[in-house]
Parts: sequence; structure tokens; C-alpha cells
Amino acid sequence: MRDVQHANSALYLGSVMHLRLRPARHQFRYGVFSLLLDLDELPALDRGLRLFGYNRFAALSFHDRDHGPRDGSPLRPWVESLLARAGIDGAGGPILVHGFPRVLGYVFNPLTTYFCSDKAGGLRAILYEVRNTFGEMHTYLVPVEGGERRLSHACEKRFYVSPFIPMCARYRFHVHPPDARLALLIRQDTPEGALLVASHSARRAALSDGALLRALFKFPLLTLKVIGGIHWEAFLLWLKGARHEPYVPPPASPVTIVRPATDTTPSRRAA
Repeated sequence: MRDVQHANSALYLGSVMHLRLRPARHQFRYGVFSLLLDLDELPALDRGLRLFGYNRFAALSFHDRDHGPRDGSPLRPWVESLLARAGIDGAGGPILVHGFPRVLGYVFNPLTTYFCSDKAGGLRAILYEVRNTFGEMHTYLVPVEGGERRLSHACEKRFYVSPFIPMCARYRFHVHPPDARLALLIRQDTPEGALLVASHSARRAALSDGALLRALFKFPLLTLKVIGGIHWEAFLLWLKGARHEPYVPPPASPVTIVRPATDTTPSRRAA
């Protein structure tokens, strides 16, 4: 099988973990694989890998229409327009997108993360693209100060995701941007205190047809398992007495621009 030359794109092998603290403790962990894709390398990956397709059907694929404005247009101009709106200079550097690929044409990404750097390689912003199971999406854009490598920031919740988590909540992110490893930890607080801890940790592997084939055999039908696991764990939470929260429509703006915050105390106001 062929390998393809690339500078930034990679395969990541690891696990996701969720720990619910109230009203009853509930925890799960699943092994997963994910892809880190440089937007500028996608055409070369499409040409060089038999198992990967860009905007076409393949065993594993990435489609522009699954992300951003979801109209099939290229994602770099969309990301750069958001960076400009946030007053971030230095557009033109690598934009790396981390998430699950389509597997045999199907994908569900609860969270897609964009790492946006300047031409010198300094990290300038992170975009968190969040989906719910109602087909809706919202993006949080967090500028990064000083090219930091290990990041902590916080923002108010603006988007309805789980029917068992209230809107009056605050996210606290702790991020190790991708290199030999990737780590993302999210704590969710409500006025009553800590409610949820979620993490995704993984190790980098070379992106080749052989590595993709091994990942497919190790984690078959990955994205179907993601959506199935979400509904199964929600059912178990319901059995444990989790209270259903009323649906709230998405905010008028599809993107929230936030600022890094060192205050990690639970929010006392509704989002």
C-alpha cells in the first residue's frame, strides 16, 4: 500500500472518556481513532491514499459540507473570515482539523477542533465546532495569546447539546495541541458545581494506507458506534435519574467569539 508525503496530517489512536458526577455517578470510556488533517494537504491526501477520499466516497473520507457553513465550500476561507472577525492577524498559516472521518460514508462528530497557526507556526486560535443529535451545530472561537502550547480557557455555554445538561453552564478547556500526542479535557460546571468531565487523549501515528486499514479493523464502524454510544449512555443516564432539560434553539449567530479566561469558577448566570 502507498504512503503519502505530508507535513502535518496524521492518524491519532486513543480513547474518549466521559464522567458524569450528578445526580448519580456515570462513567464510560471508548477506544477510538481520529484524523488530524491540514486543510491545505487534503487534495494530496486524496490523490496519495487509496483508503482516504476528499469530498468523495471512500472507506474513510472528509467532506467540506460536514463542517463550517456546511454548503460544500472550501473551509480555509471560512476559518480565515472568522479569525479576521475576531481581530486575529497572521492568516495564511496551517489550519489543522481534528475529528472523526466519515467511515463508509457516515460520520457524526460531537466535537471537531480546528488549530489555527500563523506562518511561523505559532498557534493563534482554536475553534470548537460542536454538534448535537438534532442536526444543529455551533462554533466557539478562542484566540490564543502568545503562541502558548498548553492551554486553559473557559467560556459560557451557548448551545443546547445534551438533553440532560442545563443551559446555565460553563465550559473549562484544557488542551495539549497535537504533536506526538493530543489531549483535550473539558469540564462542565453549573451553578451547583462540577457536573461533567470529558476527555479525548491519543497518540500520533503516521498517516498511511496500512495504518488506516489497521485502525479500521481495530475500530470497525467507528462513527456508527459514536452515535449509538451517545444514545445508549443517555438511556443509562435516564435510568439513573438524570433530569430532562427543555430544548433551546441555537443562538442567532452560528459562531461565538470568546476570550481566554483564567476564571474557572462555575458560572452563576444563564447562557
